[in-house]
Amino acid sequence: MPGKVFVNRTLNLKKIRYIGVDMDHTLVRYNSENFERLSHTTMINKLVKRGYPETLRKLTFDYNFAIRGLVIDRKMGNLLKLNRYTAIRASYHGLKPLDFKSHQKLYKSTYIDLSNTDYLAVDTSFSISLANLIAQIVELKDTDVGNKYPEYSQIADDVLDALDEAHRDGSLKDEVKKNLEHFIIKDPELVAGLEKFRRHGKKIFVLTNSDFHYTKLLLDYAVQPFLKEHQSWQDLFEIVITFASKPKFFYESQKYLRVNPADGTMTNMEGKLTPGIYQGGNAKKFTADLELAGDDILYIGDHIYGDILRLKKDCNWRTAMVIEELSVEVDNNKAAEPLNQEIEILMRKKEPLEDELTDYMTRKIEKVGTVSEQQVETLQKSISEIDSQISQLIKKQQLMYNSNWGQLMRAGNEESYFAYQLDRYACVYMEKLADLLELSPRTYFRAPRRPLAHEIY
Repeated sequence: MPGKVFVNRTLNLKKIRYIGVDMDHTLVRYNSENFERLSHTTMINKLVKRGYPETLRKLTFDYNFAIRGLVIDRKMGNLLKLNRYTAIRASYHGLKPLDFKSHQKLYKSTYIDLSNTDYLAVDTSFSISLANLIAQIVELKDTDVGNKYPEYSQIADDVLDALDEAHRDGSLKDEVKKNLEHFIIKDPELVAGLEKFRRHGKKIFVLTNSDFHYTKLLLDYAVQPFLKEHQSWQDLFEIVITFASKPKFFYESQKYLRVNPADGTMTNMEGKLTPGIYQGGNAKKFTADLELAGDDILYIGDHIYGDILRLKKDCNWRTAMVIEELSVEVDNNKAAEPLNQEIEILMRKKEPLEDELTDYMTRKIEKVGTVSEQQVETLQKSISEIDSQISQLIKKQQLMYNSNWGQLMRAGNEESYFAYQLDRYACVYMEKLADLLELSPRTYFRAPRRPLAHEIY
């Protein structure tokens, strides 16, 4: 594993001609907790204006309540964590976990169909406040008898609509503009890495859903001051595409508009793409005009659906994903390793006992030979005692991660659905863009050989 970049499939940076980066949370890093708290407050203000009780203003934001990769059951008002097969492995109603009986009554062995509109994915860092607020209002609906609240599905729709409106009308970005230092993290090493990649002949482009004026503000603040080999970020980036409407950029034929960097005015674009600043556009013209194949482009973003999944399906560009929670997850994995080893030892102790019990019970049912009931009881007791020890260790292990949901990348022993999507669609992934840029632009990422089940039997 070169550096701090994790590899799902082979990627040769030497062969990459164009490197594309999303802006928000990728090229420009946010203080996510501060931004999500702002998002939480903004959504509440919008909901109260729409008729929700003033009680909402008393709600406080809990950044650690939810994690990325959860799914909201709009109909039931529940938050769910899925494994790679979309089976539910943890569930909350409001702010409380569903007990086993309640969970079984609602879901039994349900596999979630994420194409069903009853379910809403929490798949970006922007969604943490969304999940938190939906859960809080569901809790109020169940407990706040002095006020009336809509049905669970309407609550989810209203909160999502408030968040979308906050992004559309500038409510969030206007606050960011007022206090850039509070919301935006400057990273000189990232800028140095970009210039290093340019020295090696890599063309770098920005592809963002943000408008030109906001893009300019953030690049002026987070990139411009640290340039040493370029006069401005306009020289650093070959092409900047704003208001890209991802993921539509990857599969629709939106037209390009050329943006005048002096004042942000736009004109219709004629002919082929050339270095400059644009609005809108589409991936098909981008690759055709620049005479690029999919393997010539590496695109890096933080949104599993908008940046990675649809891109991989529709364009076949190479993909990299930024996951800011990754460093904490890795540190927790290391800290939890002694517990994992204890669990593994107990599992190895339990397995032969289970095999022996299976043999006893099989012979008993098939009436083959004599089966000692005392021995059966002894085995069952021993297995239960080991299970109890394992259960306590698992609880300790889970507390080393998010106290409500455990690991980001796992659901119990299985991969989480978020990890499954990451594994399937991202060639490489990292905590921050600077992790990739600190490596050589000629780095060869070799995918690890993964043993199949029968190979480790």
